Amino acid sequence: MNNYPSSLLQRAVGEVSRLPGIGQRTALRLVLHLLRQDLAQTEALSESLLALRREVHYCRVCHNICDGEVCDICASSSRDATQVCVVENIQDVMAIEATQQYRGLYHVLGGIISPMEGVGPADLEIQSLVERVGREHVAEVILALSSTMEGDATGFYIYRRLQDYDVRVTVIARGVAQNDELQYTDEVTLGRALQGRVPFST
Repeated sequence: MNNYPSSLLQRAVGEVSRLPGIGQRTALRLVLHLLRQDLAQTEALSESLLALRREVHYCRVCHNICDGEVCDICASSSRDATQVCVVENIQDVMAIEATQQYRGLYHVLGGIISPMEGVGPADLEIQSLVERVGREHVAEVILALSSTMEGDATGFYIYRRLQDYDVRVTVIARGVAQNDELQYTDEVTLGRALQGRVPFST
């Protein structure tokens, strides 16, 4: 039985509930909230989402989200281009930047190796990282991946791929708790983990 008084309401709830972590009840509450707002506010939300989807770019150097071809971090002359911090996703870049403890560059993999989910090395930006190390004057690659089995496996794979290059590979200190995702780690702990990084081989 259809409990929705409007097919338009049902469609909107169905679309919102497809977002991660949003169930039918939460979707209904959000949609009804939008209905109570001024039309201009709903239009502003719709336009911002459409602009995000149509106009956002991924940095051709590090694969971070940006408005142009190269992100502000890669384009900045004040950043240390000899250091590249490898992270799983864009949220991790934001988390590390919030610590204000790191002044190098980044490389966003777009995930981690997870055979259970069908994600292999070819599905990630690992090859572009190897090419970047070979092309640029990178002295240190910092592996700032989640301290999970998948994160460790990804770090080990990258370490092996970079063994033929004259580059120091380090990993952030284990101040980040085992099985914790980087983006949920507090800024102080994450900052100290970056400062206390150790050679990956140890």
